[in-house]
Amino acid sequence: MKTITWKLFLKSEPNSVFDLLSTSEGRTKFWSENATEEGRIIHFLFPNGQTYDSQIIKTISNKEFHLDYFNSLVKFKLMPSENGGTDLTLINENVSESDFSEVNAGWISVLMNLKAVADFQCDLRNHDPKKTWDQGYADN
Repeated sequence: MKTITWKLFLKSEPNSVFDLLSTSEGRTKFWSENATEEGRIIHFLFPNGQTYDSQIIKTISNKEFHLDYFNSLVKFKLMPSENGGTDLTLINENVSESDFSEVNAGWISVLMNLKAVADFQCDLRNHDPKKTWDQGYADN
């Protein structure tokens, strides 16, 4: 099993970034087509029709958001940046060797869209179920 770590600087403040990660409305702005939450379970729906029920593991308001994600552990850690804004660290633990390349690239797609939404209020995804990651589209 492998671990993926990515860092991202956002001009937005930690509370705004945390809201995008930790609310159904926020997640659908940058991550999935739908992300309703019941209790501590997020029901993700992706453009290709794939679904996943993700358990929220840990929440520290404006600082950390951890969840089970496709049988791995994802941790979003937020720190105020010295120049204003937010330094986000994503850590995805327990990624299988066979999935590592695809998952690693997938996080870049998710994180860059998070930046576009958080800092520029622009969703870069195409929202077309015929043009998804499965067909080689990065803007899924």
